[in-house]
Amino acid sequence: MYTIYVGDKPIILTTKVERETDFKSFLLKSVNVGKVIKMLNTTDLKAVRLIHDNPDKLLKHFLKLLPNVIAGGGKVYNSNNEVLFIYRNKKWDLPKGKVEGKESIEETAIREVEEETGVDGLKITKALPITYHIFKRNGKHKIKVTYWFEMKTEFEGKLYPQTKEGITKVKWLNHKESLKALENSYANIKLLVKAI
Repeated sequence: MYTIYVGDKPIILTTKVERETDFKSFLLKSVNVGKVIKMLNTTDLKAVRLIHDNPDKLLKHFLKLLPNVIAGGGKVYNSNNEVLFIYRNKKWDLPKGKVEGKESIEETAIREVEEETGVDGLKITKALPITYHIFKRNGKHKIKVTYWFEMKTEFEGKLYPQTKEGITKVKWLNHKESLKALENSYANIKLLVKAI
């Protein structure tokens, strides 16, 4: 099973057919993804389930429906066990961005954290779950596939929000502050941060 978010509403890729209550089901092979996105954005429907009989083909088939944007990001801890957050588009988020050139996904994640926050001395400690969400750019929908990494740093310097990327704040937040920030964040970020 995979979850792809449209805003905070999920498209669930599954092999299981269940009775519809507050969600709708469609066959993945024949779905009109544009209509599904519109439905999630304009109705009070809670979720959409796309069904395929082969679990190995769920994600592969879905990712062919829209152009993919590959990104890397970090859930960064400092020596006080605080998590690094950015504030962009009136929401708390974790630093991330698109792959450039031939860099590896790990290099992307480290570069993006450095560029968006000013933090350096980053070391990847483990891979985190990959997240998927649909966004619209220049009138076209795309799927952002973000590879996340847990990182550690001893950095104690000044934080610099990358304002040209629309970031207005960068902050280290303790566990309690992180939970408060998640009240105004994205579904994918909530899943990543709550796995502290």
